[in-house]
Amino acid sequence: MHLAVYLPLFLPGLAGVGAGPLARRLEPRSATWLLTVAGLILAVSSTVVLGLLALAGLVRVPLIDALKGYSPGVIARDDPATWQAAVAGAVLLALAASATVRLTVRRAGALWSAALEAACLPGRESVVVTEDRHADAYTMPGLPGRIVISHGMLDALDPAGHDIILAHERAHLENHHYAFVTLAQIAAAANPLLRPLAASVAFTVERWADEYAAQHTGDRRAVAETVARAAVAAKRTRTLPAAALGVLGRRPAPGVIPRRVAALLEPAPRSPNHLLVAVGALVAVSSVCVLEAAHDLHEFLELAHIHRR
Repeated sequence: MHLAVYLPLFLPGLAGVGAGPLARRLEPRSATWLLTVAGLILAVSSTVVLGLLALAGLVRVPLIDALKGYSPGVIARDDPATWQAAVAGAVLLALAASATVRLTVRRAGALWSAALEAACLPGRESVVVTEDRHADAYTMPGLPGRIVISHGMLDALDPAGHDIILAHERAHLENHHYAFVTLAQIAAAANPLLRPLAASVAFTVERWADEYAAQHTGDRRAVAETVARAAVAAKRTRTLPAAALGVLGRRPAPGVIPRRVAALLEPAPRSPNHLLVAVGALVAVSSVCVLEAAHDLHEFLELAHIHRR
């Protein structure tokens, strides 16, 4: 295996650095899909590389050589990875697998709790208005999913704002935004360098819903004002239930609302082709490096097996 095998371990860092600017410049729907898919591919690539490094170290074990029929001479002479790299790969692989499993279990439990809570909400309509005086509006996935809006939020907005907040939450529900956030967070669990990318996906799904509301109402400024008013009202009284927080992942990061408002006060964004090509090239390089590393390790093991005969 060449030095290129290590690129998939560090390319997610480049993706993490570029995720924020991409989230701001790309059209939100495209940004969400692009960042989520790229994050998953980069996470899988880095995990596979760790597995290949661990396997390259495993064949050094004499018992494995004997069981598999590998030539000790070839293993000693042409081992494709140093033992330090192999040990580091094995440790990092175990950590990545453990973190990914733990997060996946937690997210699955949160989504299941949210679905149960959504099923227990009164009525059969997709929109549920609660008597809570705290200002809240959120979407809970389920069969069917539900949009929950409190009287506190309705009191904080005018009738036009009610329509806008409903359109925003409907975009979350209909486009399954919780799935994008979950997948991005799983990718970040497998490779912590992708955490900024996961945070950017949480931002782009909100921007996606904002743009949906802007198209629905035809008034970007009104949507910007509603987003600001709703954020101020919710900040004073926010008490999201545990199930909703589990679906959302975490509370909005500082600065997200001002960026959303600023984006709505500008013309609708488009996706520059050169940015899409750049992300595609990054993912392609990572994938090619993984395939080359797997091919090199396969040829090495075949050579060691032939020389043992």
